[in-house]
Amino acid sequence: MIRVAAVGDVHMAADARGSLHDAFATLPERADILLLAGDLTRTGTEDELQVLLDELDAAVVPQFAVLGNHDFESERADALVKLLEGSGVRVLEGAAATVRVDGETLGIAGTKGFGGGFAGACGSDFGEPEMKSFVQHTRDLSDALGRALDSLDTDARIALTHFAPVKDTLGAERLEIYPFLGSYLLGEAIDRAGADLAVHGHAHNGSEKGLTPGGIPVRNVALPVLKTAYAVYCLGS
Repeated sequence: MIRVAAVGDVHMAADARGSLHDAFATLPERADILLLAGDLTRTGTEDELQVLLDELDAAVVPQFAVLGNHDFESERADALVKLLEGSGVRVLEGAAATVRVDGETLGIAGTKGFGGGFAGACGSDFGEPEMKSFVQHTRDLSDALGRALDSLDTDARIALTHFAPVKDTLGAERLEIYPFLGSYLLGEAIDRAGADLAVHGHAHNGSEKGLTPGGIPVRNVALPVLKTAYAVYCLGS
Protein backbone atom coordinates (compact mmCIF):
# COMPACT_ATOMS: atom_id res chain seq x y z
CA MET A 1 0.00 0.00 0.00
CA ILE A 2 1.37 3.39 -1.03
CA ARG A 3 -0.18 6.33 0.81
CA VAL A 4 -0.20 9.52 -1.26
CA ALA A 5 -0.95 12.89 0.37
CA ALA A 6 -1.95 15.69 -1.99
CA VAL A 7 -3.05 19.32 -1.86
CA GLY A 8 -3.08 22.28 -4.22
CA ASP A 9 -4.05 25.94 -4.19
CA VAL A 10 -2.60 26.73 -0.79
CA HIS A 11 -1.88 30.29 -2.07
CA MET A 12 0.74 30.97 0.56
CA ALA A 13 1.68 34.48 1.68
CA ALA A 14 2.92 36.07 4.90
CA ASP A 15 -0.51 36.31 6.51
CA ALA A 16 -0.99 32.53 6.14
CA ARG A 17 2.14 31.67 8.12
CA GLY A 18 1.45 28.86 10.58
CA SER A 19 -1.88 27.87 9.05
CA LEU A 20 -0.69 24.49 7.76
CA HIS A 21 2.42 23.77 9.80
CA ASP A 22 0.84 21.56 12.46
CA ALA A 23 -1.08 19.52 9.90
CA PHE A 24 2.00 19.01 7.74
CA ALA A 25 3.95 17.94 10.85
CA THR A 26 1.65 14.91 11.15
CA LEU A 27 2.02 13.96 7.49
CA PRO A 28 4.92 11.47 7.89
CA GLU A 29 2.67 9.34 10.13
CA ARG A 30 -0.11 9.29 7.54
CA ALA A 31 1.48 9.28 4.09
CA ASP A 32 4.55 8.15 2.20
CA ILE A 33 4.81 11.04 -0.27
CA LEU A 34 3.33 14.52 -0.78
CA LEU A 35 2.06 15.95 -4.07
CA LEU A 36 1.60 19.72 -4.45
CA ALA A 37 -0.82 20.52 -7.28
CA GLY A 38 0.15 24.10 -8.08
CA ASP A 39 -0.82 27.60 -6.94
CA LEU A 40 1.68 27.30 -4.15
CA THR A 41 1.78 31.10 -3.83
CA ARG A 42 -0.59 34.03 -4.30
CA THR A 43 1.46 36.14 -6.68
CA GLY A 44 4.47 34.00 -7.52
CA THR A 45 7.21 35.53 -5.34
CA GLU A 46 10.02 33.81 -3.52
CA ASP A 47 8.96 35.34 -0.19
CA GLU A 48 5.53 33.74 -0.51
CA LEU A 49 7.01 30.40 -1.48
CA GLN A 50 9.37 30.49 1.49
CA VAL A 51 6.32 30.67 3.76
CA LEU A 52 5.12 27.37 2.30
CA LEU A 53 8.55 25.78 2.61
CA ASP A 54 8.62 26.80 6.28
CA GLU A 55 5.20 25.18 6.73
CA LEU A 56 6.60 21.98 5.23
CA ASP A 57 9.75 21.76 7.34
CA ALA A 58 8.47 18.81 9.40
CA ALA A 59 6.88 16.96 6.47
CA VAL A 60 9.89 14.73 5.92
CA VAL A 61 8.56 12.63 3.03
CA PRO A 62 9.43 12.82 -0.69
CA GLN A 63 7.69 15.84 -2.19
CA PHE A 64 6.74 16.55 -5.80
CA ALA A 65 5.09 19.63 -7.28
CA VAL A 66 3.81 21.37 -10.35
CA LEU A 67 3.38 25.11 -10.60
CA GLY A 68 0.00 26.78 -11.05
CA ASN A 69 -1.13 29.94 -12.79
CA HIS A 70 -0.67 32.07 -9.66
CA ASP A 71 2.95 30.97 -9.48
CA PHE A 72 3.59 32.63 -12.86
CA GLU A 73 2.08 36.02 -11.94
CA SER A 74 5.36 37.76 -11.05
CA GLU A 75 7.30 36.12 -13.89
CA ARG A 76 9.60 34.47 -11.34
CA ALA A 77 8.76 30.85 -12.17
CA ASP A 78 12.39 29.85 -12.76
CA ALA A 79 13.36 31.29 -9.39
CA LEU A 80 10.50 29.45 -7.69
CA VAL A 81 11.57 26.16 -9.25
CA LYS A 82 15.14 26.74 -8.09
CA LEU A 83 13.96 27.47 -4.54
CA LEU A 84 11.68 24.43 -4.47
CA GLU A 85 14.30 22.04 -5.77
CA GLY A 86 16.93 23.52 -3.47
CA SER A 87 14.59 22.66 -0.61
CA GLY A 88 14.07 19.08 -1.77
CA VAL A 89 10.77 19.49 -3.63
CA ARG A 90 11.00 17.98 -7.13
CA VAL A 91 9.19 20.09 -9.72
CA LEU A 92 7.72 18.20 -12.66
CA GLU A 93 6.96 19.95 -15.94
CA GLY A 94 6.66 17.42 -18.72
CA ALA A 95 8.87 15.20 -16.60
CA ALA A 96 8.57 12.11 -14.43
CA ALA A 97 10.12 10.86 -11.22
CA THR A 98 10.15 7.55 -9.37
CA VAL A 99 10.06 6.87 -5.65
CA ARG A 100 10.30 3.53 -3.83
CA VAL A 101 7.94 2.82 -0.95
CA ASP A 102 8.28 -0.43 1.03
CA GLY A 103 9.59 -2.33 -1.97
CA GLU A 104 7.01 -0.90 -4.40
CA THR A 105 7.77 1.75 -7.02
CA LEU A 106 5.59 4.78 -7.66
CA GLY A 107 6.00 6.97 -10.72
CA ILE A 108 4.75 10.56 -10.85
CA ALA A 109 4.44 12.49 -14.11
CA GLY A 110 3.55 16.15 -14.00
CA THR A 111 2.67 19.29 -15.87
CA LYS A 112 0.97 22.57 -15.06
CA GLY A 113 -1.44 21.95 -17.91
CA PHE A 114 -3.59 24.72 -19.36
CA GLY A 115 -7.12 25.56 -20.44
CA GLY A 116 -9.21 25.08 -23.55
CA GLY A 117 -12.33 23.32 -22.35
CA PHE A 118 -13.85 19.89 -22.68
CA ALA A 119 -15.46 17.72 -25.31
CA GLY A 120 -18.43 19.43 -26.92
CA ALA A 121 -17.42 22.92 -25.76
CA CYS A 122 -13.72 23.44 -26.35
CA GLY A 123 -11.36 25.70 -28.21
CA SER A 124 -9.67 24.57 -31.40
CA ASP A 125 -6.40 25.56 -33.02
CA PHE A 126 -8.12 27.36 -35.88
CA GLY A 127 -8.36 30.97 -36.94
CA GLU A 128 -6.40 33.74 -35.29
CA PRO A 129 -2.80 33.02 -34.29
CA GLU A 130 -3.64 33.91 -30.68
CA MET A 131 -6.27 31.15 -30.57
CA LYS A 132 -3.93 28.67 -32.23
CA SER A 133 -1.24 29.54 -29.69
CA PHE A 134 -3.65 29.11 -26.76
CA VAL A 135 -4.75 25.64 -27.82
CA GLN A 136 -1.27 24.59 -28.96
CA HIS A 137 0.14 25.40 -25.51
CA THR A 138 -2.36 23.00 -23.96
CA ARG A 139 -1.64 20.38 -26.60
CA ASP A 140 2.12 20.65 -26.06
CA LEU A 141 1.83 20.28 -22.29
CA SER A 142 -0.65 17.42 -22.59
CA ASP A 143 1.60 15.58 -25.02
CA ALA A 144 4.56 16.08 -22.69
CA LEU A 145 2.53 14.66 -19.80
CA GLY A 146 1.66 11.61 -21.88
CA ARG A 147 5.29 11.03 -22.80
CA ALA A 148 6.33 11.37 -19.16
CA LEU A 149 3.73 8.81 -18.09
CA ASP A 150 4.81 6.48 -20.89
CA SER A 151 8.40 6.65 -19.66
CA LEU A 152 7.49 5.17 -16.28
CA ASP A 153 7.98 1.47 -15.63
CA THR A 154 6.67 1.36 -12.07
CA ASP A 155 4.18 -0.56 -9.96
CA ALA A 156 1.85 2.46 -9.85
CA ARG A 157 1.63 5.74 -11.76
CA ILE A 158 0.13 9.14 -10.94
CA ALA A 159 -0.52 12.12 -13.23
CA LEU A 160 -0.08 15.42 -11.38
CA THR A 161 -1.45 18.63 -12.93
CA HIS A 162 -2.74 22.01 -11.85
CA PHE A 163 -5.43 22.46 -14.50
CA ALA A 164 -8.22 19.90 -14.59
CA PRO A 165 -8.10 16.95 -17.03
CA VAL A 166 -11.86 16.34 -16.81
CA LYS A 167 -14.97 18.38 -16.09
CA ASP A 168 -16.28 15.87 -13.51
CA THR A 169 -14.33 17.61 -10.75
CA LEU A 170 -15.40 21.17 -11.63
CA GLY A 171 -18.50 20.87 -9.47
CA ALA A 172 -20.14 24.23 -8.83
CA GLU A 173 -17.79 26.24 -11.02
CA ARG A 174 -19.65 28.39 -13.55
CA LEU A 175 -19.97 26.75 -16.95
CA GLU A 176 -18.74 29.97 -18.57
CA ILE A 177 -15.27 29.52 -17.09
CA TYR A 178 -14.81 25.80 -17.79
CA PRO A 179 -12.47 26.58 -20.74
CA PHE A 180 -10.15 28.36 -18.30
CA LEU A 181 -10.15 25.56 -15.74
CA GLY A 182 -8.72 22.72 -17.79
CA SER A 183 -8.76 20.71 -20.98
CA TYR A 184 -9.93 17.37 -22.28
CA LEU A 185 -6.50 17.05 -23.93
CA LEU A 186 -4.96 16.39 -20.51
CA GLY A 187 -7.51 13.65 -19.85
CA GLU A 188 -6.88 12.07 -23.25
CA ALA A 189 -3.13 12.03 -22.60
CA ILE A 190 -3.66 10.35 -19.22
CA ASP A 191 -5.96 7.73 -20.73
CA ARG A 192 -3.59 6.97 -23.61
CA ALA A 193 -0.59 6.43 -21.35
CA GLY A 194 -2.43 4.96 -18.39
CA ALA A 195 -2.29 5.86 -14.71
CA ASP A 196 -3.70 4.70 -11.41
CA LEU A 197 -4.66 8.19 -10.28
CA ALA A 198 -4.80 11.73 -11.61
CA VAL A 199 -4.51 14.66 -9.21
CA HIS A 200 -5.18 18.35 -9.95
CA GLY A 201 -6.19 21.64 -8.33
CA HIS A 202 -7.26 25.04 -9.70
CA ALA A 203 -11.06 24.62 -9.45
CA HIS A 204 -11.80 26.08 -6.01
CA ASN A 205 -15.56 25.54 -6.31
CA GLY A 206 -15.17 22.07 -7.75
CA SER A 207 -15.79 18.64 -6.30
CA GLU A 208 -13.21 16.12 -5.20
CA LYS A 209 -13.94 12.98 -7.22
CA GLY A 210 -14.21 12.21 -10.92
CA LEU A 211 -13.11 9.85 -13.68
CA THR A 212 -11.40 10.19 -17.01
CA PRO A 213 -13.36 8.84 -20.00
CA GLY A 214 -11.16 5.74 -19.71
CA GLY A 215 -12.10 5.22 -16.06
CA ILE A 216 -9.00 6.52 -14.28
CA PRO A 217 -9.81 8.10 -10.89
CA VAL A 218 -9.35 11.89 -10.81
CA ARG A 219 -9.11 13.90 -7.60
CA ASN A 220 -9.40 17.67 -7.24
CA VAL A 221 -7.18 18.46 -4.26
CA ALA A 222 -7.56 22.25 -4.21
CA LEU A 223 -7.46 23.33 -0.57
CA PRO A 224 -10.87 25.09 -0.80
CA VAL A 225 -12.36 21.79 -2.01
CA LEU A 226 -10.69 19.54 0.57
CA LYS A 227 -11.16 22.00 3.44
CA THR A 228 -8.25 20.26 5.14
CA ALA A 229 -4.49 20.52 4.78
CA TYR A 230 -4.24 17.47 2.51
CA ALA A 231 -6.08 14.35 1.42
CA VAL A 232 -4.53 10.87 1.48
CA TYR A 233 -5.14 8.32 -1.27
CA CYS A 234 -3.99 4.70 -1.09
CA LEU A 235 -2.65 2.82 -4.10
CA GLY A 236 -2.15 -0.92 -4.19
CA SER A 237 -3.71 -3.86 -2.44
